[in-house]
Amino acid sequence: MAEKTILRALNGEVLPTPPVWMMRQAGRYLPEYRATRAQAGDFLSLCYNPELAAEVTLQPIRRYGFDAAILFADILLLPQALGADLWFVTGEGPRLSTTTTPADFAKLKTKDDIHDTLGPIYETVGILSRELPSETTLIGFAGAPWTVATYMIAGQGTKDQGPAHALKSQDRETFCKIIDLLTESTIEYLSKQVEAGAEVVKLFDSWAGSLKGDDFHDFAVEPTRKIIAELKARFPQLPVIAFPREAGEGYIGFHEKTGADCVALDNSITPEWGAANVQIAGCVQGNLAPGHMVTGGQALVDETRHVVEAFKNGPHIFNLGHGITPDADPENVALMVETIRGG
Repeated sequence: MAEKTILRALNGEVLPTPPVWMMRQAGRYLPEYRATRAQAGDFLSLCYNPELAAEVTLQPIRRYGFDAAILFADILLLPQALGADLWFVTGEGPRLSTTTTPADFAKLKTKDDIHDTLGPIYETVGILSRELPSETTLIGFAGAPWTVATYMIAGQGTKDQGPAHALKSQDRETFCKIIDLLTESTIEYLSKQVEAGAEVVKLFDSWAGSLKGDDFHDFAVEPTRKIIAELKARFPQLPVIAFPREAGEGYIGFHEKTGADCVALDNSITPEWGAANVQIAGCVQGNLAPGHMVTGGQALVDETRHVVEAFKNGPHIFNLGHGITPDADPENVALMVETIRGG
């Protein structure tokens, strides 16, 4: 385990070649993923089928030899386990029953009642921990409380997270109860993933950038700090990656404020800014623009080299600034990996 490059970077080691994986690396851009999803029938059936979920997690490892595999699941499985109705609309994305009132909240389950629903996810982790190559790190994950709450409150993804901001203003007590329940439940969910074999966990706060001022501290920083503190109390050697996407200036000090071992950076900031302001505090992950996986060419090679060069003086895990998109060309991913590793 000590030889795994991701774990070495997370421990603060500066490596001559950065380890690499991609957010959403198991996904629709790969023909083998599309074939397995068709076999499963639909997205949720794929998430809850341990054998097939493990298969799609392994596919990009076989194809590209990434240094890490990330569990195939979805951040909205946790609210489903808490009692929210969840379904996916083809071409539009997830839909949930909304939680916006004290009566809605009262219908939700407790943090101790989630594991029956999530059992197949832990089984997937167990399969992966046995089947992954010995040099490949297994990453578990969950959505951060604020981001998951935005979906629970709106019933779907929104451009500005307006419904969640409105509830935060109009009924702060109910809003805070949702955040607290998600914080506690996320600790239990990730703990089970670690017990099943996850070596690293990542918290995705995809909508952190819409929190401003004290709200960023209260609902992005504090829940993340609580989750990491409890996980590290239970698993002292566990590395944690935090991704407060589009946090901007909020990235500064995020390591220290939350206890994260690594802060993932989106591509709205330059690598140079990330190195100067964030990497000085510890390992960073990122931050090639996902669009290069679509367009490819010399620009992909040049920008990949640019990211590697900017972060070369500190601990760095190469990744995209957000998830790879379904229209990406698999050949461009291969070109990126080849460029990082010596092309």
